[in-house]
Parts: sequence; C-alpha cells; structure tokens
Amino acid sequence: MTTDPHASFELGLFTFGELTRDPGTGHLLPAARRLREFVDLAVLADSAGLDVFGVGEHHRPDFAIASPPVVLAAIAQATERIRLTSTVTVLSTADPVKVFEDFATVDLLSQGRAEITAGRGAYVESFPLFGNRLEDYDALFDEKLELLLDINASPEVTWQGRFRPALDNAGIYPRPVQEQLPVWIAVGGTPASVVRAGRLGLPMYLAILGQPERFVPLADLYRRTAAEHGHAPGSLTLGVTSHVHVARTSQQARDDFYPYYSRYIGENMPGAHGAPLPRDAFEAWAGPRGALFAGSPQQVVEKILWEAELLGHRRFLAQIGLGGLPFAMTADAVELLATEVLPVVRRELDTAR
Repeated sequence: MTTDPHASFELGLFTFGELTRDPGTGHLLPAARRLREFVDLAVLADSAGLDVFGVGEHHRPDFAIASPPVVLAAIAQATERIRLTSTVTVLSTADPVKVFEDFATVDLLSQGRAEITAGRGAYVESFPLFGNRLEDYDALFDEKLELLLDINASPEVTWQGRFRPALDNAGIYPRPVQEQLPVWIAVGGTPASVVRAGRLGLPMYLAILGQPERFVPLADLYRRTAAEHGHAPGSLTLGVTSHVHVARTSQQARDDFYPYYSRYIGENMPGAHGAPLPRDAFEAWAGPRGALFAGSPQQVVEKILWEAELLGHRRFLAQIGLGGLPFAMTADAVELLATEVLPVVRRELDTAR
C-alpha cells in the first residue's frame, strides 16, 4: 500500500461522538440529534474543501457512536469528495472479516473514499462486552491486524489463529472500489506499536498529547523500522491528531473553548479524577510549543508548520467540538480551518517539499 510522496498536505477532522450537554438544562443531548450534527459537520467539511472526516468507536453511555461504518455510510450519501475513516476501529475486539465487509461497503457507497484506522483501544469497555480478555490485549490486535491485511490483499483467504475460527479458502465480499482499503495504525505513544506500523509499512497516526517534541523519537523509529524491513521512504505516510479549536482571535478561541475543554479533560483523561483542567495549565497547553491547538487561524498555522518540521507528517486530523462545545462554534472553527488554515499550510509545506 503506497502513497504519493509528492501528494499535498492533508487536513481533516474527527470526532469521538461525545453526547454533549444542553447548556440550558445540563442534560445530555439525544444521540439522534448528535448523529445528525456529525453528518452536518462532515457536509460542511466536504463543501469547504477539507480532506478527511473521521468518527470514533465507543461503547459507553456518554458517546453516540458505537459503529463507525454505519455513521460513515450515512455521511457517504451526503458528501462528494471527502475521505471517510474510523478514528479508531477497536480491532482487538472486532471481527476482521466483518470490519472489512463493512468498510468495503462504505467504499462502494462513497465511490472509493473509505479508510480504516485500526487501534488497540484507549478505552477498554469493548473487551468484556464482546467476550475478550484484557490479558490478551496485544496478542488480539496482532492476530486480527494480520487477518485484516490478508483479507484486504485477496478476496479468498486461508488463515488460522488463536482467537477466531480458521478460514479455508473463504471468499470475503463485497470488494471495495479501491484496489485495497487504506489501513492506518493509530499510536498513542507506545514504541512497540510504532515498530509494528513501520515493520508492516502501514500509514500511522501519532495521537499527540503532551509536548510534541517527545514524539520525534517515535517518528524516527517508525521510519527507521520501515527502512529495515525494505519499505521505501516514499511509501510511508505519517499523520498527527490533536485537540483543536479555532476562532477569529486567540482570546476568543481560548475564552470560548476553556470551559468545555476543561470539563472534557476532567471527565476523560486518566488521573484527572473528574477535576477540571486549571486555566493556567490550559494556557500552557495552548502555548506555542504545546499540543493543544486553541487560537487564531494564524496561530494554528504556525503550530502545524512547526510540528510538521519536527515530525515530517503529511496529514493532520483535528479533533473538534470537545467537551460539549456548541455546534455553531464548532462549525465556525471548521470554516476557519478550511478557508484560512489549510490553504496557507498546504502552500508553505508544498513549497518547502
């Protein structure tokens, strides 16, 4: 699975599908309303010229999306050109045959725009739900990724493993429009996961939380491992994901975003124990060398360019609407990313390459 080394820099969006709270009542918004909003955001991103839209997978009461391919199929019918991906598919607790069939169907409906982002899962609620043991966390992912790649390469598969019944010359259909579905690996910072992606020559996302500089050794490890296993540098694609909110001015972006983001960190980050993120910590994270993109279009441009110089990635996915940020603010941020951030970043990086 190769990529064009001369391809333009790509900027996209993704959401985990949080069920946000109504600011008036404090109650969670209905899942049906949130799903419609995600489709609307994808349509906006598509019409504005962004490159990728992704949705996550969770099996919790505070998230609306448990089945990314179902949501992406709906988005496929409402959009024309934007690429559609999971962020992520928890492959460890999924059946690779069904994953492939579902995303091949999305590819057919979207006329060749589907991708899979496979991950081990930062949240573990799917393990007991689908009858898997946490003790098999790594082994499950390795085995199921192997099977998924075999299915992607050939419509008829003979395969045997530990966790799934064997396949004997089994036909896996339908086949996608694309010759093969792009399969990305999402990595949160574990070197073994980076080595796996490099060894297989798969495109990889680094989910950046904390100081971006600490991910430089992982980007180097990815490229070095790929070279050691015979993958040409031009065949590799590195992407980065980060938390993002953009407004006309830096002060507006931070003042608008802080109450929502602070609560999101308190409720979702390990070790926060429900405590909101202090304002001084928020400001530090949003600073010129922090991982949080909260500012004006120019500030976001400068930080993307700085990170691209550090890591050499060719795709940036912005996690948007965090913490229950109102839909109107999220939509404004999407417009700014498309009209004032992407053209400048693409021009600067394409000229540099």
